[in-house]
Amino acid sequence: MLYFKEMEHRTIIFVTGNEHKIREAEAILSPLGIILEQNDCGYPELQEDELESIAAFGAEWAATMLNREVMVDDSGLFIEALGGFPGPYSAYVFDRLGNERILKLMENEVNRKATFRCVIGYCCPGAKAQVFTGEVIGEIAKESRGNSGFGYDPVFEVDGVTFGEMGEDEKNRLSHRYRALVRLAEWLRVRH
Repeated sequence: MLYFKEMEHRTIIFVTGNEHKIREAEAILSPLGIILEQNDCGYPELQEDELESIAAFGAEWAATMLNREVMVDDSGLFIEALGGFPGPYSAYVFDRLGNERILKLMENEVNRKATFRCVIGYCCPGAKAQVFTGEVIGEIAKESRGNSGFGYDPVFEVDGVTFGEMGEDEKNRLSHRYRALVRLAEWLRVRH
């Protein structure tokens, strides 16, 4: 999956309440010697249109509060025909509308292009946050398909297959989260 040597063992606190994100990140980072510890303390989320500023603020806040090396994940689904909606409000929209109502909004749309973006905010206490972005371009499916993954996975497809239809390993090789985590891992390897 990744093409560089394992780093010296290190532990990073992953501030999230989402078990799915933890599992994905562990599968990607543990072969490199990075151990994740989950902390569900949460962090104040800025009401911004840019995932990068939300993730940076969250990482700095969590690093200060926990006095530890931390990472946060802010992800969003940006649907072109809906002007980028739900974007940074994806989790809130999913909780309120779910996939079926997103599909209803897209019912008569010809342009089904969508981008899944993930921004990992990483920070040590007293430092400025670093952000690492990954994205994957796909389409909104015409119907929900598959039981794997979480959130919008059953309605987001790449090359005709939804993330919900993919196995964990297949999704982890091409997902937006994988791409952001690889950038984080490469940065850590070079600087630490």
